[in-house]
Amino acid sequence: MKFNEKEISLLLKDLLLNKEIELSDIPDLELYMDQVITLFDDKLSHLKRFYDEKLMTKTMINNYTKSKILIPPNKKKYSKEHMILLILIYNLKQSLSINDIGILFKDLLDHVSNDNDIDLHKIYESFLEIKKYQEGILKNELPDKIKFIEESTSGLDLSNKDLSQMLIFVLSLINEANIRKRLAEKIIDGFFTNDRL
Repeated sequence: MKFNEKEISLLLKDLLLNKEIELSDIPDLELYMDQVITLFDDKLSHLKRFYDEKLMTKTMINNYTKSKILIPPNKKKYSKEHMILLILIYNLKQSLSINDIGILFKDLLDHVSNDNDIDLHKIYESFLEIKKYQEGILKNELPDKIKFIEESTSGLDLSNKDLSQMLIFVLSLINEANIRKRLAEKIIDGFFTNDRL
């Protein structure tokens, strides 16, 4: 694999970032746990890094309920709201601890449990829109980022240039992810904790 815009763009396209579970994909009727897991596997299998990776398991769902980041099921059945929360948890747990997710969700779950003024469906739709927007930004930034890395590594030995450039590219992606993760943690600590004003 060569370090160039075409190769990296193909990797990005291969991620199928825009393939999401839409609200219309979630049944209005309540599902049993096995059906929840099947829905995840059917709709999000493209997110697996490895073939045998589990996106969602019974143990995970039970642990989320015990950790109070998921509202308890109603007679072992999971509603559309449960599904939305599980999808959000799946996305959040890629970068945040269960403890941080618990802090983030505490007030939200109180509102969802009491049928209050928070529209979880609207939050989820907004989240999907933002994900599509962010994918566009990533695609648009890619050429400049690759050009910058190529320019900053122009003096490297040609025999290992692709290896070095790919390493630097991965380091830059992880650095961006770390900055965004730390910012999210700062927001959780400053806004979602009980210490907020």
